[in-house]
Amino acid sequence: MKNKLLIGCLLLCWSIGCLAQTRAERVRATRVRVILDADIDSDVDDVQALAMLHAYEKKGLIRLLGVVVTSNDSAAAACTDAINTFYGRPDLPIGYLKNQPNLRHFSKYTRAVAEAFPHSLTTLAQATESARLCRKLLADSPDGSVVIVTIGHLTSLQNLLQSGADEFSPLDGQALVAKKVKKWLCMGGQFPSGKEANFFRPDPQSTVYCLDHWTQEAVFCGWEVGNQIKTGGTYLREKLPATHPVYRAYELYNNFVGRPAWDQVAVLLLDEKQAKQSFELVRDGHVSVAPDGSNTWQTGAESGKNHAYVRIRAGVNPDTIARYMDDLVIALKPDNNPSK
Repeated sequence: MKNKLLIGCLLLCWSIGCLAQTRAERVRATRVRVILDADIDSDVDDVQALAMLHAYEKKGLIRLLGVVVTSNDSAAAACTDAINTFYGRPDLPIGYLKNQPNLRHFSKYTRAVAEAFPHSLTTLAQATESARLCRKLLADSPDGSVVIVTIGHLTSLQNLLQSGADEFSPLDGQALVAKKVKKWLCMGGQFPSGKEANFFRPDPQSTVYCLDHWTQEAVFCGWEVGNQIKTGGTYLREKLPATHPVYRAYELYNNFVGRPAWDQVAVLLLDEKQAKQSFELVRDGHVSVAPDGSNTWQTGAESGKNHAYVRIRAGVNPDTIARYMDDLVIALKPDNNPSK
């Protein structure tokens, strides 16, 4: 009798464990899958944007598939790996825009962060070419499940769209994107018109190409939005330990004078509840880009264009949005055993 009771208890525990595991797997499967394409080098907002993505992953909002580094800073990929490792994701794939003729170190913080925090990527040869990594991550994902977030110039995205069939997929880049990508969130441009760095420097042709060939939904976070939202100031300095990569990056960049949160706006859009409270989308037209990278919002529909741009909602204080962004990073603790 006792043996039967013991066996029954063991079977019950096993069943509960299986159900819990199945439920956890279902939850992970329904998270929005995200690929970040960043230029972690000349500005520091990329660092907080990456930290926010790790916070969203820990909160169960997203599943971060990988990070593409579109930068000619020689320490940018190692810095990215150090931040990912700090947050318990040393396994996170990193892609790099390779074969750049002017590769050099110029960032105020990338090398110092890489040297101060553990990571395994020590040479750029260890990183996968950016478009190739994107193809693999997209091919391995369910249809219509991936959001691509770009917070730098668009050369890697152009290379993805121009890529051909390979061992990962028989589809060319544009067809693969159309099949696998749900949305593109882009920090770039100035609205309703202007000239912004990600669109014109150093590769305006990639901006023209991407906007001409992108057919999925695209949401643009212009310079004028993030410029009103200042993060990385005294509040962050007082709340983060000095042994934190985000602290170190902002300290080295400008010693916590604060910096506009251009890139962070694109990441915040992944939190739909917070995004609706903070922003509104203008959808009455499409983005037109000139050969020099300057852009204009053209009112009226255009075939194949599903564009919108972001505005801060009337009555919303940009400082409130900034505090939300800083608090996300402050509340996120390093984790050496993350839930994938």
